[in-house]
Amino acid sequence: MTPDQLNIAAVKYEKLCSLTQGDYRAFLYDCDGTLADNMDAHKATYVAVAASYGIELDDAIIDELAGWPISKVAAAISERYKTKFDPQEFEDLKSKLFFEEYIEKIKPVDFVVEHLIAHAGKVKIGVVSGGTRPAIEKTLQVLGIRQLVEVLVCAGETPHGKPWPDPFLSAAEQLQVPPGKCMVFEDGEPGVKAAIAAGMEWIRIDHI
Repeated sequence: MTPDQLNIAAVKYEKLCSLTQGDYRAFLYDCDGTLADNMDAHKATYVAVAASYGIELDDAIIDELAGWPISKVAAAISERYKTKFDPQEFEDLKSKLFFEEYIEKIKPVDFVVEHLIAHAGKVKIGVVSGGTRPAIEKTLQVLGIRQLVEVLVCAGETPHGKPWPDPFLSAAEQLQVPPGKCMVFEDGEPGVKAAIAAGMEWIRIDHI
């Protein structure tokens, strides 16, 4: 990082710490785009797999549906572009491409990862993601923070995913923390809606 980037990250970190002061007992972080600076990689894999089905994908849909499980994003792409394919097959192809070409190159969102590290042991730490468990496990390992995460909730592990509250409520229950004592860190609207529905405070890290 350049000196200017380091200064910006330091300012963002201090602001994030200020915003999260209070009587919180658990911090629940989204992964992709919140802890991991990997949304461009995810977009690239969505575009590449969509192209294999003859779709010229506008990757804005990935921002629009941030936090959704891959298979549900694939189903939305199929519907929007009026092209039939198996969403599970799409997910399998995307996951394979991401693992083979991108996952080892993931970089952290520095000020958010630093915030997690600084608060591990002081509050309970959970990661709540719309990604698959193998991908999120590997991402956290690449970032060097897997051992700090006490609870991990991923796609398909609750009756509904984001924007439903189920994933956040599951994490809170596993951590044995009331929803009102949890703070959620997100970078997408579906995740924010899920946090609100769960009765939790939230922060959009991409707005800091």
